[in-house]
Amino acid sequence: MSGITIIEDADAADIADWLEERLRGAEGRAAAISVPGGSTPFPILQELAERGLDASRLAVWPNDDRIVPEDHEASNTGKIRALLEPLGAEVVALAEGLAVPHFDLVWLGMGEDGHIASLFPNTDPQVDDSQPIRRLTPDPLPPHAPFDRITLTIPSLLATRELMFVIRGAEKRAVFEAAARGESDLPVARLLDAARVRGIPVTVFA
Repeated sequence: MSGITIIEDADAADIADWLEERLRGAEGRAAAISVPGGSTPFPILQELAERGLDASRLAVWPNDDRIVPEDHEASNTGKIRALLEPLGAEVVALAEGLAVPHFDLVWLGMGEDGHIASLFPNTDPQVDDSQPIRRLTPDPLPPHAPFDRITLTIPSLLATRELMFVIRGAEKRAVFEAAARGESDLPVARLLDAARVRGIPVTVFA
């Protein structure tokens, strides 16, 4: 798996250490990162928030969000805003037509079906998508979050210095590793193949 570094048995504090090192390296200049939603990232973001990181020149973009108000419990943006705005970060709500920056870091999760952000297999995401942000509907709708989505597309996720994944569980790891070996055409496989071609380093916490 060329270009991919796997870090085993990392807990929230370990991952926060890694992120903090990256973000402190960007202090003193404007920087942009993209972070996932779901249950996995928020304990890690909470760990960062409790450390009092200076995020005054940091723009934080969700990978994706559910089409709900920010005060809805399913809103990724609302949760990210609550944690990181008090540190001084600018939290960007996704909207079609926004110009997406070149990120310092794109942090992704992955579903058991190989989806990344809200790029589910049924949406047939393309590496050369002409749109930076798309509104779409997963099929089937995840029962825990049955909402339309707005998401960064693959070209936007690849507009970064480096990619990072947090992969929990044996089933997800098997899907990820098969994708990294080029043994599937799932959204994560398309992203990883394009990242390899572009020389974008990938770090995976498993």
